[in-house]
Amino acid sequence: MTSPARPSVRRIAALLTGTITLVAAATGCGGGPGAGSATDKVTSITALDYYTDEPEHTQWDEMLTACGRAAGVKVEQTSVPAASLIPKVLRQASSRTLPDLLMLDNPDLQQIARTGALTPLDQYGIQPRGYAKGILSAGTYRGKVYGLAPYVSTVALFYNKDMLARAGVAVPRTWGELKTAATKLTRPGRYGMAVDANATFEGTWQFLPFLWSNGGDERRLDTPQAAQALQLWVDLVKSGSMSRSVLNWTQADVHDQFVAGRTAMMINGPWRIPALNTDKDLHWGVAPIPVPRAGQTPVTPLGGEVWTVPQSPSEARRAKAAQVLACLNNSSNMLTLARQHFTVPSRTTVAARHAEQVPTMSVFARSVAAARARTSQLGVRWPKAATGIYTAIQSALTGEQTPAEALKAAQRFATGD
Repeated sequence: MTSPARPSVRRIAALLTGTITLVAAATGCGGGPGAGSATDKVTSITALDYYTDEPEHTQWDEMLTACGRAAGVKVEQTSVPAASLIPKVLRQASSRTLPDLLMLDNPDLQQIARTGALTPLDQYGIQPRGYAKGILSAGTYRGKVYGLAPYVSTVALFYNKDMLARAGVAVPRTWGELKTAATKLTRPGRYGMAVDANATFEGTWQFLPFLWSNGGDERRLDTPQAAQALQLWVDLVKSGSMSRSVLNWTQADVHDQFVAGRTAMMINGPWRIPALNTDKDLHWGVAPIPVPRAGQTPVTPLGGEVWTVPQSPSEARRAKAAQVLACLNNSSNMLTLARQHFTVPSRTTVAARHAEQVPTMSVFARSVAAARARTSQLGVRWPKAATGIYTAIQSALTGEQTPAEALKAAQRFATGD
């Protein structure tokens, strides 16, 4: 699941620089097997994604096969490692061999749509009804919907029930309560709190709920609200409640620390639940990410992948791909996929039904309703801001700069000021 999903972490922004030639290539693509005119009989289409891990790969193959069968075509799935997807898309665009159906991590959509490589979905009568505003914006570029996500994800606070009970600590709801709880839960060999603060887009992804929930904004990083959010993380490290090693930990490392009992609380996503469930001695709970003040709703980032229909000269192939895309996004299949991958169905009513059936997903379902796409404010300029943010996190947590100084530098980097 994107954590940036894997949320998301799959940014190859540098490779997308200077890809204006993709526009011409994309409009002439589609020279692969079965390409032809609108009147050709289409018996198969191609699909590209980054679902290489099992059982995810097989589960998606089965879903694509079923939706292909409903559309009267065979779907030939190709999966590549996450870091290889965007480079492969660029190469395929240049050689006019883009797939008929393309999965993209949602923050990558705008950069690819900007090139002209994707087809607006309204051309095929696909009406994206019932989606939360944030979810729909993840697949939108300049007012046109180019991609739809069958499911999404976000992050929340996981906690060890036994540790909190023994320390007499309530589940923290506010920043103040979080600092107090983390202090009380810290002891030799164990930290109270853990996050992923590494120098990648994962670090930015984990920081966003704190930035956004405090009224901070990636469009203007040098504000008191942004500095206050980063100061919270600095305070947790300085007090010894959070390990300095968070500067290097991935979300997988944070999970491992939690399972091993070396941290009582962590920020992570629902894709960790299957592994947590395998340890019968681990009694864990999940709660919304703490907010600055009581009564606030946390604003978290959206993870997940969108499915798109690339441009090609074959209207018939595009139409079949759109049929499969619509099938992937129907309510029944959303529910099936969400159950398989521990994610949240993208349609609000389906998400509510899923939360009732799988209680551990209810926190994520509620958070998703108010969640925000990372590209919603800056669009194609998001990767540069994200780089500035994780650089600021590193600088502040190491003590090289104060949060305010680090974020001022991030703002200069993001805007070129």
